[in-house]
Amino acid sequence: MPFSNTKKLSGKGARTMLEAAISKSEEFGIATTIAIVDAGGHLLNLERMEGGRFHTVHSSTTKAVSAASNKRPTTTKGAQGQDLDTLHAIGLSLAAGTGRWTAMEGGYPIMLDGDCIGGIGVSGGDWEQDDLIARAAIESIGAEM
Repeated sequence: MPFSNTKKLSGKGARTMLEAAISKSEEFGIATTIAIVDAGGHLLNLERMEGGRFHTVHSSTTKAVSAASNKRPTTTKGAQGQDLDTLHAIGLSLAAGTGRWTAMEGGYPIMLDGDCIGGIGVSGGDWEQDDLIARAAIESIGAEM
């Protein structure tokens, strides 16, 4: 068959995720930036909370794009699950493009029935907070990580 059925993240779904991420950030008492992209890495929503640092716009967007592209959480591990030292992580980021891959935690693919429908990236807290905020956003729409 020359066509496939595709699922996509709706605007309403992305806004629901954004609201959940903001709420979780407020629970931690931190100002984060949340980026949500579609399956192709195109920006759907971006929110830099009041007081959020300007560099977090780029890092959250990169996390979201990297997670959607790789269909796995952003991490310091390579494609085969191997630990990457700093030099290899930087090299991979440079090879893929600095806006396309990162080893920083806080990015997750948004999965539905085994299909990647987008990605979310959170930046502004420590890595554990970014991770928990992204997870809360995905859980808010009943998607998988």
